[in-house]
Amino acid sequence: MDTNTPSVKYLAVWPSKLKWLVTAGVIVTVVVLGFVFRNQWLPPTIGLITSESEVANKSGKKEGKDTHDHDHGHDHKGHDEGNSLELSTQAQRNVGFKTAVVKLQPFVRYLSIPSIVIGRPGRTRTEVTATLGGRVTRIYPIEGDAVEPGQPLFKLRLTHEELVKAQSELLRSAEELDVELREIRRLEAIVESGAIPGKRLLERQYQKQKIEAVLNSQRQSLLLHGLTKEQIDDILEKRTLVQGLTVITPENPKNGYSSLRPSQPFTVQKLYVKPGQYVDAGAPLCSLMDYGELYIQGRAFERDAEELVRAARENWEIQAAGDENSDRSKIIKGLKIVYVNNEVEPDSRALYFYVGLHNKVVHESKSADGHRFLTWQYKPGQRMQLRIPVEKWPDRIVLPVDAVAKEGVEYYVFQKNGKHFDRVSVQVEYQDQFSTVIANDGSLAPGDTVAISGAHQLQMALKNKAGGGVDPHAGHNH
Repeated sequence: MDTNTPSVKYLAVWPSKLKWLVTAGVIVTVVVLGFVFRNQWLPPTIGLITSESEVANKSGKKEGKDTHDHDHGHDHKGHDEGNSLELSTQAQRNVGFKTAVVKLQPFVRYLSIPSIVIGRPGRTRTEVTATLGGRVTRIYPIEGDAVEPGQPLFKLRLTHEELVKAQSELLRSAEELDVELREIRRLEAIVESGAIPGKRLLERQYQKQKIEAVLNSQRQSLLLHGLTKEQIDDILEKRTLVQGLTVITPENPKNGYSSLRPSQPFTVQKLYVKPGQYVDAGAPLCSLMDYGELYIQGRAFERDAEELVRAARENWEIQAAGDENSDRSKIIKGLKIVYVNNEVEPDSRALYFYVGLHNKVVHESKSADGHRFLTWQYKPGQRMQLRIPVEKWPDRIVLPVDAVAKEGVEYYVFQKNGKHFDRVSVQVEYQDQFSTVIANDGSLAPGDTVAISGAHQLQMALKNKAGGGVDPHAGHNH
């Protein structure tokens, strides 16, 4: 048979084509069946592959190999390396790191008014004057000394001629009264015997009444000169003139405001005399300060008068803080407005108002010679910021100022996300020196944990991280 004929060649090629067609048909059939029944075989296959991958990872960790370098140690969702930081324990301590859970709470908006601590007019400062003219022989306290009411301050030797004359006349009247009393007693015995008429006894009794009237007038005169009742009684008892006078610390003012608190010591602010110096009656000897109760003088604008009057009328609690003080723990709470001034200062258009401030001793010491010194917590001249409540907002996210970092027009909060802190952009509704009110728009939600301190440092660390390293000169002044 001739194999070169066309029919013979076609028969020789046909088996190879048939094999190719059968193979292609099988492949197509398998693919179609696999697609149709994919829900049965695909999940078990994926689970088997995942299990084998975990076994490989574990074996790799045992051998000291990192098989998951990019996400190693990340145990949270939605992690973005460009907006996330992981802080070591030392770093948290360096920035005084604290966290808190976000919650909705009411927020009171305050009107911040500059103010200054002053003494209470007519109460805080007391001038001690010489009640009698004389020479200063002794000064008991020194400047800055704490003195109690009744404690001696000065000793004066009385040399005023009018005072000496008044004491001498008192002694003369006292002697005359003694003579009349002895004569009356003698005449009483004679009149009883009938030797003399009773008219003479009556005349002596009239004379005694005249002397007693003069004596009483002289006593009053000495009281006006500055002698005490005890000193006058001592003159009449011992029949000697008062040669010296001890000036003592006066009592605290007795009025409705100060009588509610226990007596406080005075502080000798200024001494005006020296030993041996002669002073006239009424001359100032020293000034004493009672720091137990003070005022905070607020300087408001005329437009703030309505808020001030409403706070005073409603008896709202006022707060005070040190000037440029951002420490909430040092806020003075529970203060009340004493009164609002009825006049506006013509030049500055300032409206003054006054808040009562109770003071307390924070330190006490004594010198070797027995002088006592007190350090008071608040001092006249100290600057403060008064916070007057003007509005209350319900259900707000309120965070400390240190919880928010500002970068241009953006505000950021750092939210705890596993071991990391993610930077979250937020909208600030209001901010003062203590608090920041965050809009409840979904950027933060109640229950989230955020950093409430060190936000600025975290922002700087994130910028340094994005820049590829920390500037070696950052924070240094050359």
